[in-house]
Amino acid sequence: MGLSCISMALADFYSSRSHYKTRVILNTIDSNGTVVGAAAAALDLIKKEEVQSIIGPTTSMQASFMIDVGDKAQVPIISFSATRPSLTSHRSSFFFRVAQADSFQVKAIAAIIKTFKWRQVVPIYVDDEFGEGIIPYLVDALQDVDANVPYQSLISPTATDDEIDLKLSNLMTMQTRVFVVHMLPDLASRLFTMAKKKGMMGRGYVWIITDAITNEFNSIEPSILDQSMQGVLGLRTYVPGIKRLESFKRGWQRRFLSYYPTIEEIPELNVFGLWAYDAAWALAIAVEKAGINNLRYSKPNNVTFTNMKMKCPSNYLYNLGVNQNGAKLRDALSNVRFRGLAGEFSLVNGQLQSFVFEIMNVVGNDERSVGFWSPKTGLTTNLRYSNGLRPIIWPGDIEKAPKGWEIPTNGKKLRVGVPVKDGFWEFVNVVRDPKTNVTEVSGYCIDVFKAVVEALPYAVTYEFIPTDKSNAHPGGSYNDLTHQLFLGKFDAVVGDITIRANRSEYIDYTLPFTESGVAMVVPMKSSKNTNAWVFLKPLTWKLWVVIGSFFVFVAIIVWILEHRVNEDFNGRALDQISTSLWYSFSTMVFAHREHTYNNGTKFVVIIWLFVVLIITQSYTASLASLLTVQELKPTVTDINQLLKNGENIGYQGGSFVYEILRSLKFHDSQLKTYQSPEQMHELFLKGSINGGISAAVDEIPYIKLFLAKYCSQYTTTEPTYKADGFGFGFPIGSPLVPDISRAILKVTEGDRIREIENAWFKKVKECSSSEAAEISSTRLSIDSFWVLFAITAGVSIICVTLYITLFLYEEVPQSWRSANSSIFKTLADLGSKFLGTDPKVQALRESRRRRD
Repeated sequence: MGLSCISMALADFYSSRSHYKTRVILNTIDSNGTVVGAAAAALDLIKKEEVQSIIGPTTSMQASFMIDVGDKAQVPIISFSATRPSLTSHRSSFFFRVAQADSFQVKAIAAIIKTFKWRQVVPIYVDDEFGEGIIPYLVDALQDVDANVPYQSLISPTATDDEIDLKLSNLMTMQTRVFVVHMLPDLASRLFTMAKKKGMMGRGYVWIITDAITNEFNSIEPSILDQSMQGVLGLRTYVPGIKRLESFKRGWQRRFLSYYPTIEEIPELNVFGLWAYDAAWALAIAVEKAGINNLRYSKPNNVTFTNMKMKCPSNYLYNLGVNQNGAKLRDALSNVRFRGLAGEFSLVNGQLQSFVFEIMNVVGNDERSVGFWSPKTGLTTNLRYSNGLRPIIWPGDIEKAPKGWEIPTNGKKLRVGVPVKDGFWEFVNVVRDPKTNVTEVSGYCIDVFKAVVEALPYAVTYEFIPTDKSNAHPGGSYNDLTHQLFLGKFDAVVGDITIRANRSEYIDYTLPFTESGVAMVVPMKSSKNTNAWVFLKPLTWKLWVVIGSFFVFVAIIVWILEHRVNEDFNGRALDQISTSLWYSFSTMVFAHREHTYNNGTKFVVIIWLFVVLIITQSYTASLASLLTVQELKPTVTDINQLLKNGENIGYQGGSFVYEILRSLKFHDSQLKTYQSPEQMHELFLKGSINGGISAAVDEIPYIKLFLAKYCSQYTTTEPTYKADGFGFGFPIGSPLVPDISRAILKVTEGDRIREIENAWFKKVKECSSSEAAEISSTRLSIDSFWVLFAITAGVSIICVTLYITLFLYEEVPQSWRSANSSIFKTLADLGSKFLGTDPKVQALRESRRRRD
């Protein structure tokens, strides 16, 4: 196919350019498909025929040797099918690759992996230079999208079916279900046939094939596509459709038969044939530009080499001449630009610039396009907009994308390491029945893990493996447990395992399922209030100020409403002030005896008496509580005080809290360990003097449990240190981590977490609520009474406003007539009348006294 396309290109080129002075003449030698044959052919063409250029090392291994030969003889070597990326490492300016290097497609593969959020990928590739060439680039591209390669599967190009079967069986024992296949179509056909037999082409599997296979789909039997490759995703070099290409395709078979009339099976035209066509076309252009003035080879220098002090004659390779026209032809070929059958032809550093891939999906016995990838737009349904891919049919004939991993089918369960604790069994409790030798694992953390696994959208089988934790090294036991996970002893660790930065370097944590923090717990000491000023404590100072202000305010309101009609509020200014204040403050004990005559006054006083009643009753209750209830105070409020006094402090054995205390400069002799709430309580009872402790530092979940067991005896105090809570641990890169984390969110945001907490920590809530009821004594503040004060102020202002309005209505006309000369005299007259008594009221009272 390649040779016929080269011949067709030269024929088409010169048919429309008869005026050109140059012609490219083909001199064909068969390499027999071997590296040695290709090397020998290249040497013969250069040595005997003195060719100006060589087209056609079909494989990367053939091209690798021919590049060196061409570089030495300055003969341009042009390949349209050698795709191994490392060929560019020869750094030869005489090598031209008119094809896409395999490394071009790795970013497209990584984009697919990123789109579907797969975390692990296993490459399956042929075990030769062609297969290995793409791997370093693929691994780097996957790492850029946070995916890793846990394993690589190499298949020999001469592998038997049994050997392929063994490779696939090994893959089935692993969690990863995303495979990238890079090999030639013949070997790929056998691989997928065996994978179908083993059930690896069903639900849950993802197969992505490189362009080495997809570009030659037409060479794969339709029955294999239909029966063994359903749902496979592949990358194919994108060839833009143009009229010239369509016309060439229509006449392809007819012209092919004219070159090879006796051939029985006509090969299908693919992109390699188009690249061969464009390579020959470009060479013809370059030859015309370079000219034919100097097509000779210079004579080689006699080269000798010494081996073991013996001089040997020059060999065939070292006797090559140098093409005098090679440099001009190389430069001309580097600058060729045209639109070829495979797209725009442009060589940069000897490499064809073509980076667009079409994403193909095998459905039935054919493939369908589901999108494109280019460096500029990423994954798209077309080349204009960045909008993802069309729906894909995955293996198993499903449209939902597989999650990319499964529990291995080798019958093994998820091995879950569980710490064996000496206390705080509410979190993790491991009990072994001596009769049946059956181990039962329970506890809050275990129930949360079970609920999380049940919330997963798929089934996960697991078994708990209890692990005794050694406390030989303080603070190190849980580090040891997580290190065992790193070493592969477990597939996960579950328990009261705190998320720590040093552990996250070698394991992956899920999201936390408990609250975080480290605090200090200290004993409480009780005392009664004997302060002489305790009577002021029931109310806040702001409330005292507001109450006093309102007594004065009510006194002013009563005076305004009563002084003109009530003799008790008349007289000298000092008498009026003292009477008004006396009346107001006497309402506090309901001892006011002065009569009131104004209806507004009566309404204001009724409201105020109700407010006073509420405040006095509340004050009485709060004061009684302060005088009778014991006040509990922590014995220690500052951890530095313990350090300064050399007192002992406790921590839970095996906890990372040890590291915190050591960082605070506590000596090991001051640090005491406990394994249970009971041991912690006993250490407190002894005290530092008797080898006990004065305080303990632990994580908040443990402290809550401890306080629940010993209500009102202990409390927490500063300092509080940051911690990230309890989480489940998995090996780094485990695909379970994101799914488990999402399931934790579902459980903690629903009712299930409350059910688990009630089952294990019901006493914590009961004790906390009863303790709060016993010792709670909140001071009364203005927040509790502001509505009552607002009502009193509002009613008072309304009554005074109405009273003054009525006064002005009655007195202003008279004052204006009597003080006709000046507004100031009018105001002075109104003021004197307002401060004085109402004569009408006084006359009415005198007449009533005479009748009586």
